[in-house]
Amino acid sequence: MDPDWDDLRVFLAVARDGGLSAAGRSLRMDPATVGRRIQRLEDRLGAALFLKSPQGYALTEVGERMVAPAEAAETGAEAATAAARGEVGALTGQVRIGAPDGCANFLLPQVCAGIAAANPGLDVQIVALPRIVNLSRREADMAITVSRPATGRLTVQKIADYRLSLAAHRRYLRDAPALVTLADLPAHRIVGYIPDMIFDPELDYLAEAWIDRVAVASNSIPVQLRLIAQGAGVGIVHDFARPFVRGMTRVVPDFALTRSFWLVRHATDHRLPRLARFAEALASGMRAEIARLESLA
Repeated sequence: MDPDWDDLRVFLAVARDGGLSAAGRSLRMDPATVGRRIQRLEDRLGAALFLKSPQGYALTEVGERMVAPAEAAETGAEAATAAARGEVGALTGQVRIGAPDGCANFLLPQVCAGIAAANPGLDVQIVALPRIVNLSRREADMAITVSRPATGRLTVQKIADYRLSLAAHRRYLRDAPALVTLADLPAHRIVGYIPDMIFDPELDYLAEAWIDRVAVASNSIPVQLRLIAQGAGVGIVHDFARPFVRGMTRVVPDFALTRSFWLVRHATDHRLPRLARFAEALASGMRAEIARLESLA
Protein backbone atom coordinates (compact mmCIF):
# COMPACT_ATOMS: atom_id res chain seq x y z
CA MET A 1 0.00 0.00 0.00
CA ASP A 2 1.34 3.38 -0.96
CA PRO A 3 1.92 5.82 1.93
CA ASP A 4 -0.46 8.76 2.18
CA TRP A 5 0.61 12.38 2.66
CA ASP A 6 0.07 12.29 6.43
CA ASP A 7 2.51 9.37 6.71
CA LEU A 8 5.05 11.21 4.59
CA ARG A 9 4.68 14.35 6.70
CA VAL A 10 5.67 12.38 9.80
CA PHE A 11 8.52 10.69 7.93
CA LEU A 12 9.94 14.06 6.81
CA ALA A 13 9.78 15.50 10.32
CA VAL A 14 11.79 12.59 11.75
CA ALA A 15 14.26 12.71 8.84
CA ARG A 16 14.84 16.44 9.36
CA ASP A 17 14.89 16.46 13.15
CA GLY A 18 16.79 13.22 13.71
CA GLY A 19 14.58 11.92 16.50
CA LEU A 20 11.06 11.35 17.78
CA SER A 21 11.02 14.08 20.43
CA ALA A 22 12.19 16.86 18.10
CA ALA A 23 9.85 15.65 15.35
CA GLY A 24 7.01 15.56 17.85
CA ARG A 25 7.63 19.19 18.76
CA SER A 26 7.59 20.30 15.14
CA LEU A 27 4.45 18.24 14.41
CA ARG A 28 2.73 19.17 17.69
CA MET A 29 2.42 15.43 18.31
CA ASP A 30 3.36 13.08 21.15
CA PRO A 31 6.74 11.36 20.45
CA ALA A 32 5.23 7.93 21.12
CA THR A 33 2.61 8.62 18.46
CA VAL A 34 5.36 9.68 16.03
CA GLY A 35 7.16 6.39 16.73
CA ARG A 36 4.02 4.35 16.08
CA ARG A 37 3.40 6.21 12.83
CA ILE A 38 6.94 5.52 11.63
CA GLN A 39 6.63 1.85 12.54
CA ARG A 40 3.30 1.66 10.69
CA LEU A 41 4.85 3.27 7.61
CA GLU A 42 7.80 0.88 7.67
CA ASP A 43 5.41 -2.07 8.01
CA ARG A 44 3.42 -0.87 5.00
CA LEU A 45 6.55 -0.48 2.89
CA GLY A 46 8.20 -3.65 4.15
CA ALA A 47 11.47 -1.82 4.72
CA ALA A 48 13.30 0.02 7.50
CA LEU A 49 13.48 3.77 6.89
CA PHE A 50 15.63 4.62 9.91
CA LEU A 51 18.47 3.18 11.92
CA LYS A 52 17.52 3.72 15.58
CA SER A 53 20.20 4.38 18.19
CA PRO A 54 20.57 6.29 21.49
CA GLN A 55 21.94 9.15 19.39
CA GLY A 56 18.78 9.43 17.32
CA TYR A 57 17.23 8.30 14.04
CA ALA A 58 19.46 8.11 10.93
CA LEU A 59 18.08 7.39 7.47
CA THR A 60 18.72 4.02 5.87
CA GLU A 61 19.41 3.77 2.15
CA VAL A 62 15.69 3.21 1.57
CA GLY A 63 14.91 6.21 3.75
CA GLU A 64 17.36 8.38 1.80
CA ARG A 65 15.58 7.43 -1.44
CA MET A 66 12.25 8.37 0.15
CA VAL A 67 13.22 11.96 0.97
CA ALA A 68 12.98 13.49 -2.51
CA PRO A 69 9.55 12.01 -3.35
CA ALA A 70 8.25 12.94 0.10
CA GLU A 71 9.40 16.54 -0.36
CA ALA A 72 7.76 16.61 -3.80
CA ALA A 73 4.52 15.48 -2.12
CA GLU A 74 4.98 18.22 0.49
CA THR A 75 5.35 20.86 -2.20
CA GLY A 76 2.27 19.50 -3.97
CA ALA A 77 0.23 19.53 -0.77
CA GLU A 78 1.18 23.15 -0.09
CA ALA A 79 0.31 24.14 -3.65
CA ALA A 80 -3.06 22.35 -3.40
CA THR A 81 -3.86 24.14 -0.14
CA ALA A 82 -2.98 27.49 -1.68
CA ALA A 83 -5.10 26.77 -4.78
CA ALA A 84 -8.08 25.74 -2.64
CA ARG A 85 -7.82 29.04 -0.79
CA GLY A 86 -7.42 31.02 -3.99
CA GLU A 87 -3.89 31.93 -2.99
CA VAL A 88 -1.85 30.47 -5.86
CA GLY A 89 1.65 31.90 -5.64
CA ALA A 90 1.09 33.03 -2.07
CA LEU A 91 2.82 31.69 1.02
CA THR A 92 0.70 29.49 3.30
CA GLY A 93 1.09 27.49 6.48
CA GLN A 94 2.98 28.43 9.64
CA VAL A 95 6.48 29.88 9.95
CA ARG A 96 8.10 30.55 13.32
CA ILE A 97 11.08 32.93 13.53
CA GLY A 98 13.39 33.17 16.53
CA ALA A 99 15.23 36.45 17.02
CA PRO A 100 17.13 38.51 19.60
CA ASP A 101 14.70 40.78 21.39
CA GLY A 102 16.06 44.00 19.86
CA CYS A 103 15.49 42.74 16.34
CA ALA A 104 12.15 41.19 17.32
CA ASN A 105 10.87 44.43 18.85
CA PHE A 106 12.10 47.07 16.43
CA LEU A 107 12.42 45.35 13.02
CA LEU A 108 10.34 42.19 12.72
CA PRO A 109 6.88 43.67 13.49
CA GLN A 110 7.00 45.95 10.44
CA VAL A 111 8.64 43.35 8.17
CA CYS A 112 6.39 40.43 9.18
CA ALA A 113 3.24 42.55 9.06
CA GLY A 114 4.02 43.32 5.42
CA ILE A 115 4.70 39.68 4.54
CA ALA A 116 1.53 38.54 6.32
CA ALA A 117 -0.61 41.18 4.57
CA ALA A 118 0.64 39.95 1.19
CA ASN A 119 0.01 36.30 2.11
CA PRO A 120 -3.37 35.87 3.88
CA GLY A 121 -2.94 32.12 4.30
CA LEU A 122 0.38 32.50 6.13
CA ASP A 123 0.69 32.30 9.93
CA VAL A 124 3.83 34.07 11.21
CA GLN A 125 5.10 33.57 14.76
CA ILE A 126 7.91 35.67 16.28
CA VAL A 127 9.81 34.20 19.23
CA ALA A 128 11.66 37.08 20.95
CA LEU A 129 14.35 35.87 23.32
CA PRO A 130 17.39 37.48 25.00
CA ARG A 131 19.36 34.36 24.08
CA ILE A 132 20.21 32.24 21.05
CA VAL A 133 17.23 30.29 19.69
CA ASN A 134 17.80 26.52 19.58
CA LEU A 135 16.91 25.30 16.09
CA SER A 136 17.91 21.71 16.84
CA ARG A 137 15.10 21.58 19.42
CA ARG A 138 12.71 23.09 16.86
CA GLU A 139 12.09 26.22 18.90
CA ALA A 140 11.69 27.89 15.51
CA ASP A 141 11.81 27.17 11.77
CA MET A 142 14.55 29.75 11.30
CA ALA A 143 16.52 32.11 13.50
CA ILE A 144 18.11 35.53 13.24
CA THR A 145 21.45 35.74 15.03
CA VAL A 146 24.19 38.33 15.54
CA SER A 147 27.00 35.78 15.17
CA ARG A 148 27.50 33.36 12.31
CA PRO A 149 27.14 29.81 13.73
CA ALA A 150 30.29 27.76 13.40
CA THR A 151 28.79 24.32 14.03
CA GLY A 152 25.65 22.33 13.32
CA ARG A 153 23.76 21.08 10.26
CA LEU A 154 22.66 24.56 9.25
CA THR A 155 22.47 26.90 6.29
CA VAL A 156 23.47 30.48 7.01
CA GLN A 157 23.04 33.66 4.98
CA LYS A 158 24.00 37.19 5.86
CA ILE A 159 21.02 39.53 6.01
CA ALA A 160 22.62 42.95 6.55
CA ASP A 161 24.98 45.03 8.65
CA TYR A 162 23.56 47.41 11.23
CA ARG A 163 25.03 50.27 13.29
CA LEU A 164 25.12 51.01 17.01
CA SER A 165 25.96 54.33 18.67
CA LEU A 166 26.25 55.83 22.12
CA ALA A 167 23.00 57.59 23.00
CA ALA A 168 21.25 59.31 25.89
CA HIS A 169 17.96 61.08 26.48
CA ARG A 170 17.83 64.87 26.55
CA ARG A 171 16.45 64.77 30.12
CA TYR A 172 19.65 63.03 31.26
CA LEU A 173 21.98 65.29 29.27
CA ARG A 174 20.45 68.52 30.66
CA ASP A 175 22.21 68.15 34.03
CA ALA A 176 25.00 65.74 33.10
CA PRO A 177 28.71 66.55 32.68
CA ALA A 178 30.06 67.19 29.17
CA LEU A 179 30.00 64.14 26.91
CA VAL A 180 31.97 64.66 23.70
CA THR A 181 34.61 61.92 23.64
CA LEU A 182 35.03 58.43 25.10
CA ALA A 183 37.31 59.95 27.71
CA ASP A 184 34.25 61.70 29.18
CA LEU A 185 32.34 58.44 29.81
CA PRO A 186 33.72 57.67 33.33
CA ALA A 187 31.79 60.69 34.62
CA HIS A 188 28.48 59.19 33.43
CA ARG A 189 26.12 56.41 34.46
CA ILE A 190 26.19 53.58 31.92
CA VAL A 191 23.16 51.52 30.90
CA GLY A 192 23.90 48.13 29.33
CA TYR A 193 23.82 44.36 29.57
CA ILE A 194 24.21 42.39 32.78
CA PRO A 195 27.82 41.28 32.12
CA ASP A 196 27.42 37.60 33.04
CA MET A 197 24.19 37.31 30.98
CA ILE A 198 25.61 38.43 27.62
CA PHE A 199 24.58 35.50 25.42
CA ASP A 200 26.70 36.29 22.35
CA PRO A 201 30.24 37.74 22.18
CA GLU A 202 29.08 40.18 19.49
CA LEU A 203 26.97 41.89 22.18
CA ASP A 204 29.94 42.55 24.47
CA TYR A 205 30.41 46.22 23.56
CA LEU A 206 32.04 47.50 26.75
CA ALA A 207 35.70 47.06 25.86
CA GLU A 208 35.23 48.85 22.53
CA ALA A 209 33.84 51.89 24.36
CA TRP A 210 36.41 51.72 27.19
CA ILE A 211 33.59 50.99 29.66
CA ASP A 212 34.46 48.93 32.74
CA ARG A 213 31.26 49.34 34.79
CA VAL A 214 27.52 49.22 34.03
CA ALA A 215 25.53 51.14 36.62
CA VAL A 216 22.03 50.13 35.43
CA ALA A 217 21.70 46.85 33.57
CA SER A 218 19.24 44.45 31.92
CA ASN A 219 19.50 41.33 29.80
CA SER A 220 16.83 42.86 27.50
CA ILE A 221 17.48 45.45 24.78
CA PRO A 222 13.97 46.98 25.01
CA VAL A 223 14.39 47.37 28.78
CA GLN A 224 17.77 49.04 28.27
CA LEU A 225 16.16 51.42 25.79
CA ARG A 226 13.38 52.29 28.23
CA LEU A 227 15.94 52.90 30.98
CA ILE A 228 17.80 55.33 28.75
CA ALA A 229 14.50 57.00 27.83
CA GLN A 230 13.83 57.52 31.56
CA GLY A 231 17.15 59.32 31.96
CA ALA A 232 18.98 56.47 33.69
CA GLY A 233 22.20 57.08 31.79
CA VAL A 234 24.12 56.57 28.56
CA GLY A 235 24.02 53.37 26.55
CA ILE A 236 25.03 51.72 23.30
CA VAL A 237 21.87 51.67 21.19
CA HIS A 238 20.93 50.18 17.82
CA ASP A 239 20.55 53.04 15.34
CA PHE A 240 17.41 51.34 14.00
CA ALA A 241 15.86 51.54 17.49
CA ARG A 242 16.57 55.23 18.23
CA PRO A 243 13.70 56.59 16.08
CA PHE A 244 11.25 54.79 18.40
CA VAL A 245 12.19 56.97 21.40
CA ARG A 246 11.47 60.68 21.15
CA GLY A 247 14.15 62.78 22.79
CA MET A 248 16.95 60.24 22.47
CA THR A 249 20.07 61.68 20.90
CA ARG A 250 23.42 60.37 19.79
CA VAL A 251 26.48 61.35 21.83
CA VAL A 252 30.22 60.94 21.14
CA PRO A 253 29.76 61.25 17.35
CA ASP A 254 33.13 59.66 16.59
CA PHE A 255 32.08 56.36 18.21
CA ALA A 256 30.14 53.75 16.22
CA LEU A 257 29.97 49.96 16.02
CA THR A 258 28.92 47.72 13.16
CA ARG A 259 27.38 44.30 13.63
CA SER A 260 25.57 41.88 11.31
CA PHE A 261 22.35 39.90 11.30
CA TRP A 262 22.45 36.31 9.99
CA LEU A 263 19.54 34.12 8.95
CA VAL A 264 20.03 30.55 10.13
CA ARG A 265 17.98 27.57 8.94
CA HIS A 266 18.05 23.79 9.13
CA ALA A 267 20.36 22.34 6.49
CA THR A 268 17.54 20.42 4.80
CA ASP A 269 15.14 23.37 4.62
CA HIS A 270 16.68 24.79 1.45
CA ARG A 271 14.69 22.10 -0.37
CA LEU A 272 11.39 23.56 0.81
CA PRO A 273 10.18 26.24 -1.61
CA ARG A 274 7.81 27.74 0.96
CA LEU A 275 10.51 28.33 3.56
CA ALA A 276 13.00 29.49 0.92
CA ARG A 277 10.53 32.10 -0.37
CA PHE A 278 9.71 33.25 3.14
CA ALA A 279 13.41 33.53 4.01
CA GLU A 280 14.03 35.71 0.96
CA ALA A 281 11.07 37.96 1.77
CA LEU A 282 12.25 38.24 5.38
CA ALA A 283 15.84 39.10 4.48
CA SER A 284 14.81 41.60 1.82
CA GLY A 285 12.33 43.26 4.17
CA MET A 286 14.86 43.50 6.99
CA ARG A 287 17.48 45.10 4.74
CA ALA A 288 14.99 47.73 3.63
CA GLU A 289 13.72 48.41 7.15
CA ILE A 290 17.22 48.74 8.64
CA ALA A 291 18.13 51.25 5.91
CA ARG A 292 14.91 53.21 6.46
CA LEU A 293 15.23 53.45 10.23
CA GLU A 294 18.94 54.22 10.21
CA SER A 295 18.29 57.11 7.84
CA LEU A 296 15.95 58.57 10.49
CA ALA A 297 18.32 58.09 13.42
